[in-house]
Amino acid sequence: MKLSNKGRYAVRALFDIAFYNDGKPTQVKDIAERQDIPPRFLEQIFQDLKRAGLVGSKRGPAGGYNLQMAASEIRVGDILRVTEGPISLSEGDNESSDAGNGGTRRQLASAREVTEDVFSDLSTRIEACLDGVCLQDICDRAEKAGLRRPSPPRYQYVI
Repeated sequence: MKLSNKGRYAVRALFDIAFYNDGKPTQVKDIAERQDIPPRFLEQIFQDLKRAGLVGSKRGPAGGYNLQMAASEIRVGDILRVTEGPISLSEGDNESSDAGNGGTRRQLASAREVTEDVFSDLSTRIEACLDGVCLQDICDRAEKAGLRRPSPPRYQYVI
């Protein structure tokens, strides 16, 4: 199974919002710059994430995209299902079996069933692994790795 850039960028973008802005509105240009993601592509990804209810948006100068739930509630599997579709290694029910060819066809059908069962089990395990990691876990890893959150801006009042 290989992830496309769309899935990888979506995880990185939501991590960026969670890590650098505590889930609060973050502008696409800032995320795109920090994560080295093309802004136009990022806008398309955010539209999918917004339809799925993972992010919301706010217009205006202090606007941007924000997380719709806590970082501890958004799983990597949720993000990838939105951007990549179902997580599956098996073919599903695309092939129809033909019982008219005697024993050989039945033997092939059983071999296919066995291998598809294996792929189905593997898909379930992969999905469980992806669902076992949330955005908060990624933020915790970033802190352990020494990634620094920006310090809050210092305001200087002059009268």
